[in-house]
Amino acid sequence: MKNLFKKGSLKTLLVILFFVLIFPQFHLLSQDECKTISECEALYKQLEEEIKKVEANIAKTKEEKKTRENQIKFLKSKIQQLELQIKQTNLQIKELTLQIEDTENAILETSLRIENMQKKLSQILRTIYEEDQKPLIQILLTEKTIAGFFDNLAALEALNKKQKEILAEVKSLKAFLEEEKENLESQKSDLEKLLSIRTLQKQENEFAKKEQEKLLAMTEAQYQQYLKQKKELEQRAAEVMARIAQLTLPGLTVPRDRKELYQLANWAGNLTGVRPALILGLIEVESALGTNVGQCNCAGQPICRHPELSYKKVMPTSQWAAFEQITKELGLNPDTTPVSCYVGGGKVQMGGAMGPAQFMPNTWLRYKGRIENLTGIKPANPWRASDAFLGAALYLADFGASSKKLEDERGAVTAYLCGTTQMTNRCKRAGGEWYRNLVLQKAADWEEWIKNGF
Repeated sequence: MKNLFKKGSLKTLLVILFFVLIFPQFHLLSQDECKTISECEALYKQLEEEIKKVEANIAKTKEEKKTRENQIKFLKSKIQQLELQIKQTNLQIKELTLQIEDTENAILETSLRIENMQKKLSQILRTIYEEDQKPLIQILLTEKTIAGFFDNLAALEALNKKQKEILAEVKSLKAFLEEEKENLESQKSDLEKLLSIRTLQKQENEFAKKEQEKLLAMTEAQYQQYLKQKKELEQRAAEVMARIAQLTLPGLTVPRDRKELYQLANWAGNLTGVRPALILGLIEVESALGTNVGQCNCAGQPICRHPELSYKKVMPTSQWAAFEQITKELGLNPDTTPVSCYVGGGKVQMGGAMGPAQFMPNTWLRYKGRIENLTGIKPANPWRASDAFLGAALYLADFGASSKKLEDERGAVTAYLCGTTQMTNRCKRAGGEWYRNLVLQKAADWEEWIKNGF
């Protein structure tokens, strides 16, 4: 009834032990162990819990991977820094070695210079002494004048003084150079110690990096195993959901017993505030309580009036993508999953609604998340009775039926067919008044039956 207005080595042994401890065996039931909807739904919930645990492990392992990758990156950077520092220290040691060699050469040259100057001083002193020991008669005979003799002696004294001053300066230079050499050798010794420390630090960091790389490899293997485990669980969950879909195709899930129908509607009503009788009245008008959920696009179904009419012929193009998404999630074939249709005069006039509550695909997708949150079963299925009843109740509640006031219920029922609480001309042409009155009459009948104690 829903028309177009609706939306070997120790290491190997350790690795094996690691995976045995990390990945305990988990049991997956086979499809043959899932015979009824309740069994399948219980299995599906079990699989969902397993998937959540694996996803938590994946997130944790991914974080561990990131941490180890960051540690390796840091250690690699530290090693590169130490390598540069070692290279720089080696260059400094080499430069100091050259400076020490130059200083040693300078000290040697200075020592030779001192030795030479000392020889010259000895010669000057010897000459002065010899001059000083000459007898007066010899001086008078060898020198033209006495003044010349004394001038010569004075020159020798001056030369001796100058040589002593230069010798003192050279000795001071040698002392300076020896001190400088000692300082350079001390600096070189410090750098060699620093070089040893940095080389040791580099070795330690390289060892730590290798250890982290080993742990990262194990973490990566663990991560990939979790991903594989998740994929297997998701595939199994999809198989179970497909099984649920098979069990919830037309006529298989909506109870035939009036009391069971009431219990289902009462459950949906308690969740939404909508009267169970109104939900039952609506579902009865929409699909004869789930006995007529579509006569088109239904090849291979037990009852199928128009198998030749595909969903693309009976529903607007704007609904195709949503219908294909819904059937894909449920593991159903979109070309053989029944949808409603109305054929008059050999021509398709309207269609495309799904399941006991006759939701159009786009509209179902708007309510799908809310239904899943309330039932805890994903994905929601418009052909599953519980989902259909709950979806219908949510829709009615959204348009005011949860107040349980007659006017609000009238508006909500009108909206269920026409998308608006107002009885517009367009809604009238679609049979809105007849539809609303019929739903409310069926609801009244159900209410009477409920009050009489079933």
